[in-house]
Amino acid sequence: MVKQTIQIFARVKPTKKPTAEYFVHCEEEGGSLEFVVPRDLADGVINNKRENYKFRFQRVFDQTANQEEIFQAIAKPVADNVLAGYNGTIFAYGQTGSGKTFTITGGAEHYNDRGIIPRTLSYLYQHFSKNSSMIYTTHISYLEIYNETGYDLLNPQHETSLMEDLQKVTIMEDPDQNIHLKSLSLQQSANEEEALDLLFLGDTNRMIAETPMNQASTRSHCIFTIHLCSKELGSAMVRHSKLHLVDLAGSERVGKTGVGGQILTEAKYINLSLHYLEQVIIALSEKNRSHIPYRNSMMTSVLRDSLGGNCMTTMIATVSVERRNIGESISTCRFAQRVALIKNDALLNEELDPALLIVHLKKEIQSLKEELALVTGGQRSDKLTQEEIQQLEEQINVYLDDPDSDVTLNLGPDMRKIHFCFSLLKVKVREGSCAQNGVINDSTPLMGVSDEEQRKSYAEVQKLRDKLTHRDNEISILVNMLKKEKKKVQDVSSQLAQILNQNPLTYNSSWSPTTVQVEENAKYDPSNDDTHVQHLMTRKRVLELSVGQQEAFEVFLRDHEDRLSIENNRAVLQQRFVEAKTLGEQVNQIRIRVNELKSQLKIRRKQMAAQGLTGNQTASESDYVEERALKEIEEEKKNYKFKSGCLKGLKTEIEHLQLLHEKLKVKLQKDFENWWTQEGARLQGHSAENSESSQSHVSPLSCMITRALPPAEYLSTSIPLTGDKQTDADIQAFIRARHNLLNSTGATK
Repeated sequence: MVKQTIQIFARVKPTKKPTAEYFVHCEEEGGSLEFVVPRDLADGVINNKRENYKFRFQRVFDQTANQEEIFQAIAKPVADNVLAGYNGTIFAYGQTGSGKTFTITGGAEHYNDRGIIPRTLSYLYQHFSKNSSMIYTTHISYLEIYNETGYDLLNPQHETSLMEDLQKVTIMEDPDQNIHLKSLSLQQSANEEEALDLLFLGDTNRMIAETPMNQASTRSHCIFTIHLCSKELGSAMVRHSKLHLVDLAGSERVGKTGVGGQILTEAKYINLSLHYLEQVIIALSEKNRSHIPYRNSMMTSVLRDSLGGNCMTTMIATVSVERRNIGESISTCRFAQRVALIKNDALLNEELDPALLIVHLKKEIQSLKEELALVTGGQRSDKLTQEEIQQLEEQINVYLDDPDSDVTLNLGPDMRKIHFCFSLLKVKVREGSCAQNGVINDSTPLMGVSDEEQRKSYAEVQKLRDKLTHRDNEISILVNMLKKEKKKVQDVSSQLAQILNQNPLTYNSSWSPTTVQVEENAKYDPSNDDTHVQHLMTRKRVLELSVGQQEAFEVFLRDHEDRLSIENNRAVLQQRFVEAKTLGEQVNQIRIRVNELKSQLKIRRKQMAAQGLTGNQTASESDYVEERALKEIEEEKKNYKFKSGCLKGLKTEIEHLQLLHEKLKVKLQKDFENWWTQEGARLQGHSAENSESSQSHVSPLSCMITRALPPAEYLSTSIPLTGDKQTDADIQAFIRARHNLLNSTGATK
């Protein structure tokens, strides 16, 4: 058992806005964060308000800290403990817009902005590939708590169904007070790519909304859990551990932000769940508290082990040092100080392999049944199997051959085996006595036979013995001759094998550059895009645009905030494809060169072996050509390993860049659909009001949307345009208004 308090860290969000006065102190045993809040003169001359607020942490990360530093200092020690068999939890806490999601999940613009979750997955699977003495099995779950209701983010029906129709995740508790989540799926992931796909799928299904504090605010608590099962080869013990990576929704002051509607309802649930979390923290920090209110909210129930239970927990307090947020940042630091008082008792989750335990219990049950039958006198009617008979015969032979007089024969309480062994011993004793009585030697007289007949019989026996001895001598001579010839052949073969197999070279690799090129060519390549419309391709659906919509999309994309990020990602991805292609060609050339050198070396060694057998050259003579070829092969081998490692790293980076690119495309698609609907509705009202104006006052965007709409003859038809009845009705009304406008303009002219 490992007893330790919850580790707390602080991270200051980078900002370009005016900040309050704060100081970051680095000390030997940790760090501290200090805020200076000057007194307000409007409060009067007598003002005892506190000015300095100083909080201690294990370490404080200032605005210049990057994602790699966060992972190395916070997540890596927790991941090592999970690999050792302990449970771990990392959760980020802070107000909305303070950088919690960026710290846990990461950003979507650059590869270096990866958060704790993708870096932890990469670290774990790299460890799996290096440690060949262990067998690892990984499962992943992704839980979302939205308005105190649980949802499975990995549910395949998440995209096609409304939230009200989705299956809810419910909490169940067993008699030992262990929490079980019903309807939460566990997805097995065999490699890093599958795990990142599950993470991307869950992030796409999360609830995100725009608030005054954050343009992409997560409106739910999300718990990404990695379930790890490890077993050493040849061992009967299995270790089960899990790692919770929690992204809490940010608290916000409703009176300060002034939100309303659905966002206000979400803020109420978020603040309420965080309030219950604080109640649990306060109860755990008090020594004489008997009741801990875990059941007040779903989040505290799920994280029961992480708060004062069997887990090694780490908290990241994200703070914003802008002047308007200094009060919330001080509250976050106070919450972290209370969390640091909680002690967890982490246990090594190790148990006997269930499969071996079942086999052991079956043997024990069978033994008890046999003992019971022996005591009660019950006889088993079934016969011994052939395998059991063979085992008993081997036990009898070992028992008889053992010279120790104290050795015992353990047959168990099975009367069938006891009877069979007694019968077998009886047969062996009779065979031994018969063989002993049947031995004939020269000194033993034969009863009832004359002397002459005895002499004849002795002569025949002696003649047969001499003949048998002669045959034995002939066989021995032939066997010795055969052994000598066989030894000569083996010596020659071993000499040739030793010459040909000297300094063997193996170039086995589970991954080749050609495989990478085939895989990468089969994936999405942004360098082949000719239009911006192809950027809207996603994994599950394709957005088809007409000519007018393409022109409108170009106008929309030109002013979109993510345009630079998409172009930068596409440029970086295209550059990485070129680098991977170059490296692949280099590795192929190296492999071809190594194969040529091996062929030359093999031919050279055959020639040397032939010369050595004929006596023209001994095997100990040095060959300068062979030594030079071996050195060149070794150098090419090192170069091959280095290039292959670089190529594998490029593969991982390309896959992550593609995930980021697809995430930006999904966001861009949703933004364009919303923008298109809003512009269509606005232009429809504008055309109805200005139906008597001239055509010269129509905006270019109106022309684009008008060209994208169906012609006038579609007015009298019921052809579906978008598949949605309300949208089709709006478009038909706009077509009529546009048609009337064109007719009135032509009549005026």
